[in-house]
Amino acid sequence: MLVAAAVCPCPPLLVPPVAAGAAPELDGARAACTDALGVLAAARPDLLVVLGPAERSGRGPHPQGARGSFRGFGVEVDVRLGPERGPVPQSPLPPSLAVAAWLLERTGWSDAPIEGLGVGEPLEPERCIQTGRDIAARAERVALLVMGDASACRTLKAPGYLDERAAPFDAEVARALGAADVAALRTLDAELAYALKASGRACWQVLAGAAEGADLGGSLLYEDAPYGVGYMVATWS
Repeated sequence: MLVAAAVCPCPPLLVPPVAAGAAPELDGARAACTDALGVLAAARPDLLVVLGPAERSGRGPHPQGARGSFRGFGVEVDVRLGPERGPVPQSPLPPSLAVAAWLLERTGWSDAPIEGLGVGEPLEPERCIQTGRDIAARAERVALLVMGDASACRTLKAPGYLDERAAPFDAEVARALGAADVAALRTLDAELAYALKASGRACWQVLAGAAEGADLGGSLLYEDAPYGVGYMVATWS
C-alpha cells in the first residue's frame, strides 16, 4: 500500500556542477526536494520505488546500486541508486533517475530498499494507472519518489517556445499535486501533455494509480518556471 510520495522535477540543472554559475537559481527547488525526501523517510516505508521519464532503452527496472552519470553534460559526476547490493547492473540510469539518485545521495537515504523504474512518456493513461496499482501492492508500506517536469512552453525562450495552454495546464497539475487529487491526475490529457512537452505526465498517472484508496493528503512545496519549464515539488502522506 502507498504510504507516502514525493514529486520532484528532474532537470540535470538541479545538480550544481551541471548548472555551474546558474546553480543558485534552483536553490529553492533543491531545498524543497530535500524537505520532500524527509517526508518519505518519516513514513518508514518497506520499499522506495523511484519513477522517472525515460526512453525505451532506459526503462528498467533498475535495481538498487544501479549507476548513473552526468558526464554527458560535461561534468565528472557519477551517482548510484542507493547502496550496492550484489553485482552492479550494466544498464545506466536514465537522466531522470540519475537526478533522483543524486537527490537521495545528497540526503543520505538509507531508510528502505530502492528500485528505479523508467516510464515511457507516451505510455497510455490506463497502463500508467495499472502500473501504479501493481507497485502499491508490492509491499505493506510503499513510498514513491516521482520525478518529472511540467510543460516546457511557458515563455518565448522555453525549449518548446511559448504556448498559451502551458500556464493553465501547469496550474491544474500544481493544484492536483498539492491536493493529492487522484481523479484529476488520472484524467490528465496525455495528448496535450505531449504537445506541451510535459515529461512528468505518465509518472504522475502512475502515482495516481498507486494512491487509489490510500486516502493521502497533499502539500505543494514549490512551483516555478525558470527557463520556461514548469518545476513542482509536492508531498503526499
